[in-house]
Amino acid sequence: MSIVDLPTDRRVSGARLRAVLGAWERPGPAYAALADALRAAVLSGALPLRTRLPSERELAESVGVSRTTTTAAYDALREEGYLVSRRGSGTVTTLPDSGRPVRGALPHAVPDDVVDLTVAAPSAPAELHEAVVAALELLPRHLPGTGYAPAGLPELRQAVADRYTARGTPTSPDQVLVTTGGQEAIHLLVAAHAGPGDRVVVEQPTYPHALDAVRAAAARPVPVPSGPEGLDVELFASTLRQASPRLAYLIPDHRNPTGTTMSAQDRATVRDLAVRTRTLVVGDEALTDLTLDGPEPPSFAGGGTDAAVACVGSASKSFWGGLRIGWVRAHRDVVGRLTTQRNHVDLGSSVLDQLVVVRLLEQGDALLLGRRARLREQRDVLVDELARRLPSWRVDPPAGGLSLWVDLGAPVSSALAALAPRHGVRVAPGPTFGVDPGLERYLRVPFTEPAERLVRAVDGLARAWAELGIEADAPARDQAASFVV
Repeated sequence: MSIVDLPTDRRVSGARLRAVLGAWERPGPAYAALADALRAAVLSGALPLRTRLPSERELAESVGVSRTTTTAAYDALREEGYLVSRRGSGTVTTLPDSGRPVRGALPHAVPDDVVDLTVAAPSAPAELHEAVVAALELLPRHLPGTGYAPAGLPELRQAVADRYTARGTPTSPDQVLVTTGGQEAIHLLVAAHAGPGDRVVVEQPTYPHALDAVRAAAARPVPVPSGPEGLDVELFASTLRQASPRLAYLIPDHRNPTGTTMSAQDRATVRDLAVRTRTLVVGDEALTDLTLDGPEPPSFAGGGTDAAVACVGSASKSFWGGLRIGWVRAHRDVVGRLTTQRNHVDLGSSVLDQLVVVRLLEQGDALLLGRRARLREQRDVLVDELARRLPSWRVDPPAGGLSLWVDLGAPVSSALAALAPRHGVRVAPGPTFGVDPGLERYLRVPFTEPAERLVRAVDGLARAWAELGIEADAPARDQAASFVV
């Protein structure tokens, strides 16, 4: 969905916009100077995205120029991609497509080999090839059958159950449903428990595709803040009581994108809340295996006896995204309902991929030790490079996961992400991870690329940041108070 398909978030009056622009006049064509001032206000965050601007006539009266001047300025910014207009919605601020030139910037060709940091996923480990060969040797025993296993191959369900049991959560195979990736697991859980208008509690920020699953069910995501100290458990409790959600989705381990991890005490509190409020609480443990510092967090399911607690796992982050294998660990009644629902859209996951994951799970920590070591090295390189090239950015190195959650010090994340591809790097801006517009001070920067590419990525980010010309240490404006809504 493009920005023009969304409702505007706020309206700025002509008088207020004049104050935002400040002393914008300079020698040369007035329309160009006015366009430059408006563009700078969008890039700096002084004019947030999806803000409805005053009409050309109103702006002309407010800043003391002719309507011809404001019309020419608006036309120039529409051409560049900073404004869009639609009948009935007026003129709204946006950002140009990554391939569109930015007015006033020095020419800079986009390299063919752009470092793409919009995806936080590692490459496949060397051991994957061996696991595929071993799986091929096991495949003939499955060929006489149909290949359909809606709940998953028995050997993979057993392997996943054994994994949970080893972590202190006794689990039997009938408490495990194998899915086609962790994303299908989230979709099945949401669709089975929430429908149009139902509330689903999520952390803010959170995994964007979980929000997609909630919206696909026509349900309403209800955010609860999750900051540097993790989930606000007290607010989470009051939200469960007041909103009466059908489901809550949490990331207890090395949260995507913040990297924080829920304490053992908070896990116990959340499980107790799930039982007392009769709310199914889902813990996404896709990043649990990627603990880089300290001990691995305890299982979110605890003793595994609470029917109101479910866990999601995946082979994508631990092993490889090309293995579209995930799973749900839940009460057997929940697994039964999800299996029945899954039959409407998917009759089972790839048999070969499931056999590969069985082999990878058998290797366990022996394989993951190498993966963690590489990620730890890459994390440290990224942290060091950001400190060297962009010292005004604030970073708390996470103890695990795949990315840094960077505080830019100014609400310009979307503007930076729009400029970055011109400097050879792509990143996901903070608002991508929120329920509502916001999080513009933050940027997710994964450390899943090799060290030399991370150095290149930081170089590109530094050049894009310099092009923005932001004083990151200056106090962010109280944008909400600056506009007439």
